[in-house]
Amino acid sequence: MEPIRIQKAAVLGAGVMGAQIAAHLANAGFSVELFDLKSDSGTPTQIVDQAIDRLKKLEPSPLATSSVLSRIRAGNYDDHLDRLKDCDLIIEAVAERIDIKRSLFTKIAPALSPKAIIATNTSGLSITSLAKEIPESFRPNFIGIHFFNPPRYMPLVELIPTGQTRPEVIDALETWLTQRLGKSVIRAKDTPNFIANRIGVFSLLATMRHTEAFGLGLDVVDALTGPRIGRPKSASYRTVDVVGLDTLGHVVATMREQLPNDPWHSWFTLPSWIDALIKDGALGQKSGRGLYKKEGRDILVLDLSTKDYRKSQGDISAEVDAILKLADPAKKFAALRQSQDPQARFLWSVFRDVFHYSAYHLHEIADNARDLDLALRWGFGWAMGPFETWQAAGWQTIAQAIADDIASGKAVTAASLPAWITAGDRQGVHTPQGSFSASRNANQPRSSLAVYQRQRFPETCFGETAPSRTAASLTTGETVYENSGVRLWREPDLDPGIGILSFKSKMHTVGDDVLIGLLGALAHAEQHLDGVVLWHEPPFSVGANLKQVSEACKVGAWDQLDTMVANFQAASQALKYCAVPVVAASQGMALGGGCEFLMHAHHRVMHLETYAGLVEAGVGLIPAGGGCKEFAVRATHWAQQGPTPTEVFPFIQQVFMPIAMAKVAKSAAEVIRMGFGKPSDQIVFHAQELLALGIRAARQLADTGYAPPAPARDVIVAGRTGIANLEMMLVNMHAGRMISDHDYRVAKAAATALCGGDIEAGSRVDEAWLITIERAEFMTLLKTPETQARIHHMLETGKPLRN
Repeated sequence: MEPIRIQKAAVLGAGVMGAQIAAHLANAGFSVELFDLKSDSGTPTQIVDQAIDRLKKLEPSPLATSSVLSRIRAGNYDDHLDRLKDCDLIIEAVAERIDIKRSLFTKIAPALSPKAIIATNTSGLSITSLAKEIPESFRPNFIGIHFFNPPRYMPLVELIPTGQTRPEVIDALETWLTQRLGKSVIRAKDTPNFIANRIGVFSLLATMRHTEAFGLGLDVVDALTGPRIGRPKSASYRTVDVVGLDTLGHVVATMREQLPNDPWHSWFTLPSWIDALIKDGALGQKSGRGLYKKEGRDILVLDLSTKDYRKSQGDISAEVDAILKLADPAKKFAALRQSQDPQARFLWSVFRDVFHYSAYHLHEIADNARDLDLALRWGFGWAMGPFETWQAAGWQTIAQAIADDIASGKAVTAASLPAWITAGDRQGVHTPQGSFSASRNANQPRSSLAVYQRQRFPETCFGETAPSRTAASLTTGETVYENSGVRLWREPDLDPGIGILSFKSKMHTVGDDVLIGLLGALAHAEQHLDGVVLWHEPPFSVGANLKQVSEACKVGAWDQLDTMVANFQAASQALKYCAVPVVAASQGMALGGGCEFLMHAHHRVMHLETYAGLVEAGVGLIPAGGGCKEFAVRATHWAQQGPTPTEVFPFIQQVFMPIAMAKVAKSAAEVIRMGFGKPSDQIVFHAQELLALGIRAARQLADTGYAPPAPARDVIVAGRTGIANLEMMLVNMHAGRMISDHDYRVAKAAATALCGGDIEAGSRVDEAWLITIERAEFMTLLKTPETQARIHHMLETGKPLRN
């Protein structure tokens, strides 16, 4: 059979989800046909045109860079259906109504290629029922797909095949979603709301019920159900506001209508106070008010007793605060069950009901416990899924506690826990051999699809033995060099000749130990390895160790600080001129010195969500780990490609403002566009593939005769004329009060370093000259009270100080 290839896609429906799905397809380099109804006024594609325009304004941005919009073509169902014949994948994303979807399928069927995969994006409608609405010949290529919002950032995609969907289609789509779009795919059974929404929404309903039962404020519940229990900062009620109260109402209505025999059916309704808000148009974030609202700088929360808003406080009792700080899950859950504090009883009740519900329905909704747990992690942002949490807290102990609550009538329903829960003295559902499948009554191993062979350290569930990505950089493989700051190691079965260099510091900050370790590791690699990949769990690096810098400033250890900056510059140069190729494999923040290390690597393999920037201005400094020097060097190379080989100022002008204003690239594509990377760099959509692809890139460089670049000894600089031109920009910004006096001073220092100092424009210098200027300007700023105040404020608050 001819292999399935997806090269061009169409998205039907330009609403919030449809437009953002199209945007992410464009991010990945695909040409996209985006359809909606023909407009009665304006241009025939006005509805889609407006949807595309809205993509530019959304935050967080669905676009890796604004240029990807050129890959999306607007169309309507009346004039442009002929475009569908060239599309390999059709994603239908219209309103969640079977009648609307039926009408659309009927309309588009004559225009489709017989080889096209047809995917319906739905959060809970029956895929089998929808399949009956399309021509029979297309049903083997028909499948349900459920993207989570926002689709660029949320990893989970649920795939829901019907009994008629060809296995080849399922495998091909899972592979494509994983590798090309960077998604974490779960195959769900065709049950209402599938897996993540089924359990996640039930958890919200349980939270609402117990909020009222224990008389807690919504802000208190959010304080209890956020990061303290491994959930997102939006916790429960803030999440509802973000999702939309009306949207939640639709999902709950689906459960109520389609699950009449569910033992928890009486709970499938929203509380009356939420219904009242919906009727009043208070739908959450999109309407400006819901369970919360903002007045000036104050965040107000709905008070259930008065049905009016008050200031949000969210105070947790001292007893519960102490319980939640317990490191041992078994002790934590024992304390919650034993406490009489309403907040503790609330938490246990919610956990108990979610455990009970998940266990009761596992056989029906998911192939195995791992799929259920990962669906909640990837779709709702939970740190651990329900079964992982249960297993960590002591399987049999929690099972007995749930059974006792069922017997005493404290649980919602008298439905018993399934027999498999305690069969054979079970200690959990996740094991080294696989995760338990209730429908098969056996442990189910992980998928054997070839695409997963590129994921060296996939996310694991509690109870599995595979190392997590966090532990991998510190404990796995064979250590070949190590100090207190870094570890150089290798994975012999991946490539014994390529070393993996990982930082050991918190947030991968760069202090003396990391700098010394990096220099030592690269020296070792030059003697014993073919190449190096700089890789560890995100963030890539948030830059210099500001605490170390601040402490040295307090005692006036200027010589020590000057040496540290010199070592930083030496480390960047060592990365650039290493005798073997150095590939930076990045994800997350690469800020300040982290961005400079990224810049100095020979090649970059970046996850799409790499956020890089030279942000030193935020703490009153300039880049001094080679960042200014490197842009000055690149300016000469850039000028030599143009009509005026000696005119470097336009390039310097282009990179000056991002440094002066501490701007950060918000995607790997922007990293390249802003000049921190290069067009030859690779952008990877699935973070778990970074290490394998980084090693592959280093090996390819090594095998094709890698030689380090020649030291730059003939760098043309913009000199004092360039500094003066940049300063004119600053004068206008200062006059308009856009920048402070110290902002001006910092930006001028950056201009001086970028332009090569106070010398004649067009002068030719070497890198040593540029590094010396950079370090001198940095040290001068570091000695100012204003910069020291900024550093102290950043350490205290995590936010920049404007002074």
